[in-house]
Formats: sequence, structure tokens, C-alpha cells
Amino acid sequence: MTAAASFFPALQAPIYGGNAWRKPATRCKCERKTYSTSNSLSNSLRSSVSFPINFDSSAQPLRLQPLADSVQENFTETLDGSMNMQVPMSGIHHITQGEPCRRIFIRDPPWIGSLFLKGLYKSVEKEVKLEFKEIGKRKYNLLRRRQIKAETEAWEKMAEEYKELEREMCEKKLAPNLPYVKTLFLGWFEPLKQAIEKEQKKQRTKKQKAAFAPHIELLSADKMAVIVMYKMMGLLMVAQQDGCVQVVQAAVQIGGAIEQEIRIQSLLEKARSNQRTKVPGDAQCLSKEKEVLRKRVNGLIRRRRLKEVQKLLKKEEFKAWGRDTQAKLGSCLIQLLIESAFVQPPVSQSPDSPPDIRPAFWHSFKPVAKTPGQKLVKKYGVIECDPIVLAGLDRTAKQMLIPYIPMLVPPKKWKGYDKGGHLFLPSYVMRTHGSIRQQDAMKNISGKQMQKVFEALDMLGSTKWRVNRRVLSVVESIWSQGGNAAGLVDRKDVPIPEKPLGDLTKWKRSMWKAKKINQELHSQRCDVELKLSVARKMKDEEGFYYPHNLDFRGRAYPMHPHLNHLSSDLCRGVLEFAEGRPLGKSGLHWLKIHLANLYAGGVEKLSYDRRLAFVDDHLGSIFDSASNPVHGDRWWLAAEDPFQCLAACINLSEALRSSSPHTVISHLPIHQDGSCNGLQHYAALGRDTFEAAAVNLVAGDKPADVYSEIAARVHNIMIRDGNQDPTTNPNALLAKILIDRVDRKLVKQTVMTSVYGVTFIGAREQIKKRLGEKGLISDDRLLFQAACYAAKVTLAALGEIFGAARGIMSWLGDCAKVIAADNQPVRWTTPLGLPVVQPYYRSERHLVRTSLQVLALQREGNSVDVRKQRTAFPPNFVHSLDGSHMMLTALACRDAGLRFAGVHDSFWTHACDVDQMNLILREKFVELYSMPVLDSLLEEFETTYPGLTFPPLPERGDFDLREVLKSPYFFN
Repeated sequence: MTAAASFFPALQAPIYGGNAWRKPATRCKCERKTYSTSNSLSNSLRSSVSFPINFDSSAQPLRLQPLADSVQENFTETLDGSMNMQVPMSGIHHITQGEPCRRIFIRDPPWIGSLFLKGLYKSVEKEVKLEFKEIGKRKYNLLRRRQIKAETEAWEKMAEEYKELEREMCEKKLAPNLPYVKTLFLGWFEPLKQAIEKEQKKQRTKKQKAAFAPHIELLSADKMAVIVMYKMMGLLMVAQQDGCVQVVQAAVQIGGAIEQEIRIQSLLEKARSNQRTKVPGDAQCLSKEKEVLRKRVNGLIRRRRLKEVQKLLKKEEFKAWGRDTQAKLGSCLIQLLIESAFVQPPVSQSPDSPPDIRPAFWHSFKPVAKTPGQKLVKKYGVIECDPIVLAGLDRTAKQMLIPYIPMLVPPKKWKGYDKGGHLFLPSYVMRTHGSIRQQDAMKNISGKQMQKVFEALDMLGSTKWRVNRRVLSVVESIWSQGGNAAGLVDRKDVPIPEKPLGDLTKWKRSMWKAKKINQELHSQRCDVELKLSVARKMKDEEGFYYPHNLDFRGRAYPMHPHLNHLSSDLCRGVLEFAEGRPLGKSGLHWLKIHLANLYAGGVEKLSYDRRLAFVDDHLGSIFDSASNPVHGDRWWLAAEDPFQCLAACINLSEALRSSSPHTVISHLPIHQDGSCNGLQHYAALGRDTFEAAAVNLVAGDKPADVYSEIAARVHNIMIRDGNQDPTTNPNALLAKILIDRVDRKLVKQTVMTSVYGVTFIGAREQIKKRLGEKGLISDDRLLFQAACYAAKVTLAALGEIFGAARGIMSWLGDCAKVIAADNQPVRWTTPLGLPVVQPYYRSERHLVRTSLQVLALQREGNSVDVRKQRTAFPPNFVHSLDGSHMMLTALACRDAGLRFAGVHDSFWTHACDVDQMNLILREKFVELYSMPVLDSLLEEFETTYPGLTFPPLPERGDFDLREVLKSPYFFN
């Protein structure tokens, strides 16, 4: 620490010589380099001095005159040189009467300077912190205002845009140059708005009002018009049927969107009203009813009658409309759209002929399969659109309004069923899909019991993301060139086969296939455009957030539907953490392993050392991918997850080209994925040593690959069957066809979903799809038979390896069967305190007469679906456990200061923090299964259903769970 010189202004204080030295009573606290006003003094200050200083006793007492300037202009110069300042003993100059006053500098002891600098640093640091806090507060408030506008003014802004375009078109008498979809909307907006206004006026004056009459008045006609147009086109973009959408789906969704907007405006008005009432003297602004209510509530509070207060305030809350009202209002608005929206084909016509103007939409009845591929069909009411409407939709889907983008500020903390998440947009902690019983369970649970669940969701929502602009630019480049690379869909349709002269049977089938493929391509193109639209909108933001909520089993999901980290490789490649952290030595190690995992193709199943060697062997390709991703060798395109692989190539290239690789800042999330995670949970429940080893709960030299193990067993069974006589064993021919086609990929999906209750039919469809992708069996009938045989063999092989897991699955299914047979849903509580109610009831048809047609709405009945309650319980229970493990890990990472994101059984953090997260997730897994999970479940069943008898618990093994802590490939 540098020492500083002190100077003493003369305040009529004499300086005495000899041993009578006294330390000055006051001393200026400033520190600076030593400067003198006279040459003699500056030349004499050369040797060091120690206290006390003995002045010449013969000197007369002197008086120092006040200094004109006590601080020099160059005071802010560095203090480093002050340590070298020296004060000589021999050169003390006596000041005589009348001589101009000179400054006297005496060196302080070292501790004086040290204390001063420490105080100065603390003072400056405090001021800087306050300044940054103030800047951060202003920045947050600005972002918060933008977020509120995004949630509350999106539809209003769009309505204003169309009104402005209308005015511009009328003034200039010229149609503006707009994207295709906006041109359509501009033509429909004004007629639809006028039709809605007419309907609103009609419902006001009508004696016998429609059921939706009170609700159609609650929103302006221009907003309603915009919502109807965008929702209808949005449904057509993702429609399963060619250019049509079911009336019941469209009506309920449009009605629901109107209700949501009304609720948002209601909440906004309530917030504004609350702000107004905080200002003294504004109570008179309240309506008479509000004033009476306020007085009544205050009176009840004074008398501590809180239950009555809650009941009174609940009446004031926004009441949900219900699907009946949504369907009726939605049907009315759809009918107005049908009557108002027209299109004109761009075909040259003779001047004398009338223009060919056609309806854009119409209502009809079509045979529709309940699920894709189902043979049994029923006639449903649908809204069809003219082919012209769909013609350019996939190219201009980016113009579709996405009103609710990711949040610009951290989400509200969860405090209840509907308290948290977005600022004004209605948000619910659980996606109940209309299950009244699950909603009641969530509303009646105490906040204390849900505390850990709420905190985990808050932790996930607090992770700040940003758009990786370099990857986005590559995506845009490939997409603009027609897609069909890096997993992006082809922007061209497959050609429709020409009609032959002879037999039409084959042609009809191939034409149907081509149309089906084109329909799927159209839907996929629209999906890519929507994802890119959000990425373009967010790319210039410093960061954004995803509020999270749960499904009924307790798995967490981001609430934004399009661009999120749970989605495709495109989304994951374009997203990265907004916060960057230095790689460090371990981070560089994990970044290389992460890149190898993303490249895949079998590399991800190698040991860590061999994965590192793979990356080192391909450094030239990695550098080329990073520097020239579009026009270079494009090595990254061969990866299983190409865009994520490209992001890793860019980050690794930056690090290795840096002079200090370990200090390079990385924003990339590094994934640690479970090894067939469902089976890992079953192995921990059953404590079976063999099963635990098969799914990496035990340390090994390289990762155990359960999919390859099953594929090998399937292959052996097929070899055995292939050697049988085809006349006695019909499977012999199928086995011979499939022997060379069995690989890891063929059985992977079936093995993954086996623990989640996949049925034989489900397994057959999965394997049929994989065989179809190989394209080696062209005959549809033979393909079906081969898929049936392969599914049967795969499920048999699974039963051989995972006997203990099958035993637990059977026990869970039997318990569910006992409960469902008593006409009760299966209920349980997760280890984190989340109440779960299986929502499987036999639905009841409920007829609703609307302006379009009589709609048959489905609603939850009173009889449970016994089969579904039984088959769904084992996978749902395991999902609730993997959700608990993820949330426990999220909370521990928060406490350790780590940034964390989770995708069910895939945990993400910064490269430098992977080692710490790995330790945490293993500890939390051991902690979770050190609890008596199955015993607690049985005890809860016996308490919840006291009159029922349950089967005894299955036998469990003696596997030591602490082995998980030593397993490097448990999550990898």
C-alpha cells in the first residue's frame, strides 16, 4: 500500500521545536503525490523521515498562512509513486517574517495511507454499486413496461396497423405492397369488423338475446376481427386435414382467445384502478358499488371474519366462461368471417366478364378419421378454405402475429395455482386440460407443501437466454436456399403423379401418398417459419426468460410454445445462455465431449477418452465448420443434431484459437443426459444389480448401451426363428427378411417407451415407421406383418433383461386396477409434495346448439376409464419421479450458484460447472431413492382408499445406491 504526504494549513497553530513535538490535531484526509511551491523545498525532500521529527529548538514559533489551493489539478494521478517520497532532516527551512508561505509536507506512517485507501475504495465501491443498481432499476422498469405492452397491447397494435393501412389505401387510392397473408387480412379486416359491430348492436337491441350476448360486448370489434382472422389461419397452418379444420376445434379456440384477451384487459384495468386508489382523494372516483364493497370488506376484516372476505372477493374475480360459451361465441364469429371474407384468383379475365370473387371459407361436413391413419371415420363439421388462401401461407407464415413472445423480465414467482408466471397473461402452475378434480387438488393444497415445487419452477424461469446470432444466420441462409438440409424441411412439394391411361388403383394410392406428404411438408414449413419469426424478433434483445409450469405428473415445461429449449435441434441450436462464464480447464474438456455427443453416430457410446480423441482427430473439420459453415466442407451437417453441433464447433474454435483457451467466455449449455432414464428409475426402485449395470447406475470403462443389448437379443431370436421350417413356423420367412435389418435404431424407440407403458400396437407402429424409413420393404402388407413380428420379438427381449422392472410395473398396474374398479381416480403425492390425480374419465357428449351447427362437446364424466387408469399409472408414476429428480437438482444448483436448465432427463449448465452439476444430480438421485418410495406409495394408497385391499410390494434386490455416485456414465 502506498503512503501519502500530508499538508497542514496554518490555522493560527504554532509549530514548536525540540522534544515538544505534538501530532497535529487535524489533518486533511486527501492523499496525493508530493509537490512543493518552491524549488528549495522540492529539492530538499529527498531522504526518509521517522516520527517524532526534531525541529531546531532555536527556531521561533511560526504561523502558517492559509493556503490558496490545497488540492492540485493532477491529484487524480496514480498514488504508486508516493511510497518513494522522502523528507530530509537537514533541509528544514525556517520561514521568516514576511516571506511567502510555502507548503510543508510530512510523510505519514504506512498504516495511515493503507487506512485511507481502504476507506476510499469502500466509498467508491459503494457509490458505483448504487449507480449500477439505479441503472439496473431503470433498465428493468423499461423492460417491464415493454413486457406489459407485449402481453396487453398485442392485438390492439395489430388492429391499429390494419386501420392505418385502410386509411392509407383510401387516401392514396392504391393498395399497399404487403406480404401475402397480410394482403388477405387487409381485405377481410374492415368487412369483418363491420359485421361484428352489426352483431354487437343487434344483440343489444334484441329482446331474446343469444347466450353469448353479454360476452360479445366486452371487446372492441376491431380486436375481435384480428383475433378471429389470425386464429383461423393459425389453425389452418397446422391442420391435419387438407385445407380444413373441425368446427368444434376452431370455435372453442377462437372463443377461448377472446375470453383470454378480455381477462387480460380486466386484470390491467384492475391494476390501474388499484394504482388510482392509492392516491389520496381519489376514492370518489370509485363507483358506488365498489365503494360499498370496500367498506363491507374493511368491516369484515376488522371483525376478523376472513372466510366471508374471501367469498366476497371471489365473486369479484373473473369467472371462466366454460366451453359452451366459448363454442357459441366462436361459432358466431366464424360465421361472420365466412360471410365477410372473399378471395379473387389472379387469373386474366376479359374486360366484359364479371370478376371471379369467391368465398375464402365455407362450412361443410366431411368424413374425418378420429386419429391419423384410422380406418373408421365419422362425418364432422369442418371449415374449409379456398386453395388460394393456403397458396402462399407457408412462405409468409412469419407475418403471423405471435402476441406472447418469451418474457423480457424474469417471470413472477409462483405463489399459487394461478399466481405467478406472466405479468398479465393468465398463467396456471399446472396444465390440467380441463380436469376439474386435478384443478381442485391444486387449489386446495397449501403453499407451504408446494414451496419446493414453486421454487424449482422459479429457478427454471430465472434462467436468462439469448439468440445465438451466428447459428441463426446459418439457419436463415439454408432456409433461403430451399431448406432440405440440417434437418430443415424441403420448401418444395413432392410432385403429384400424372394420371395413367390404364389401371387407376396404383395411381390413386400414390396420389393420396403424395398429397399427404405435401400436407405434412406444408405444416412443417409453417412451424419452421413461426420458430424463425420468434428468433428474428428476439435476436437483438440482451436476454429473455421462459416462465415454466407443470403437466399433471409434475414434469416442467416452458410456457412459450414456439422457440424453446424443449423443442427441435433448430431451437436448441439457436438458443444459448445469456450469461457467459470462462471455460476453465474442465470446461474445455466437457465442451469437446459435448460436441462428440452431438455428432453422435455411435460416438456418444464411446468412453470419454475416445470421444476426446474423436474431436482432436477432427479439429480441421471443426475449424472449417466454424469459419465457413455454409460454403465450406460442412462437416457439421453429418451430425445427428447439426445446429447444436455447429454452435459447439463455433465455441470450441474460439477457445482453441485463443492464446488462453481456458479464459474464453462460453454461453453454450452443456447437456448431461440420462441413459434410458425411465429404466434407471425402475432399477433404483427395484434395486436389481443386473438392471442397474445395464443402465449405467454402476461404474464401467465405457457407457453400457441397453439399446444395443436389446438389438443383439432380437437378432439372436430372429436367427433362431429363421432356421425353423416355414411350413410349421410362419415367422421363419419374416425372420429371414429382417435378420440383416435389425440395429440399435430399429428397437430404440420401443425400448425407451416400454417403461412408459407402450402397448403392442404402439410398438408395432414405431417399428413399422423405422422399417419404412429404411425403404427395403415396398409391399405394405408384408411391411405390416414384419412390423408385428419385430414388435413381438422386441417386447420379449425386453422382458428377459428387465424382469424386476416388469414386476414393479405390474404391481403399479394392479394397484391402479383396484382403485379404478372402485370408480375412483388414482391419486398420489410426489416426493416434493405435488398432488397428482389421473384425469382419465369416460367423457360425456354434451350437445351445444350454435349458429353454425349443433356441436358435440366432450366433457369429463363421473365414471373413471378403468383401462386407462391402469395402463397409464406406471409411466405417469415414473414421470412424476423423474420430474422430482430434476427439480431437486435445480434447487441444489441454485444454492450452489450454477445456471441450470432441464429437459426432463437432460440437465444443462455452463461447461465450467458440469463437474459440480454431475455431483449434485447423482447426490439428489441417491437422496430421492434413499426414501422408501414404494412403501410410502402403498401407505398413501391405504390411507386414501381405506376400504380397498392392495397387493403386497414386489421383491427388491440389494443393489447399493451409493454406487451411482461413482458411475461416470450415469448421466453423460
